[in-house]
Amino acid sequence: MTALPSMAAFALASSISPGPVNVVALSSGAQFGLSASMRHVTGATVGFSALLWLTGMGLHDVLNHWPHLTEVIQWAGVAFLLYMACKLALDDGTLSEGKTPKRPSLIYGATMQWLNPKAWLASLAGMAAFAAHGEAALVSQFTLIYFVICYVSIACWACAGALLRQHLRDARRVRFFNRVMAALLAASALYLLEA
Repeated sequence: MTALPSMAAFALASSISPGPVNVVALSSGAQFGLSASMRHVTGATVGFSALLWLTGMGLHDVLNHWPHLTEVIQWAGVAFLLYMACKLALDDGTLSEGKTPKRPSLIYGATMQWLNPKAWLASLAGMAAFAAHGEAALVSQFTLIYFVICYVSIACWACAGALLRQHLRDARRVRFFNRVMAALLAASALYLLEA
């Protein structure tokens, strides 16, 4: 039981810190509001929890045997983040009522975690620190703690975005906000390339 506070602290530090998934949650909250953004939050949390649990149950062994697979995942993640950054940067910022922009979905949030190099690093480091021997009970306990903290953390970013929503009433402000979010996503991608 003494490892629980350490597990929770690790989960909080990894989940609440800025990263691609949190930037998308912030942007989604600002564009679509908190309620619509919760699909992304839920998908990202479920996606990460599945990745974490599978890592603890042996996925890290597979990656150790095929280190090039890790590199492929990293490049795919960076390409995905840069693609999302481009889409945000090119958005015209109009919020017309007749237009229904595509909102981040549950599947989108989950997929994003599997392509997110930060999520892979957190999964590998967390399991190495707290459940290195792959004991099912310990892996499941850590995953459950992480699930709750991850959900609340990403939801906080979406909530912050929803609070910004009232200040993004005209297209010019939305374009500026989208370009800042795009720059943050691109910076995240480039940083993760160097990590």
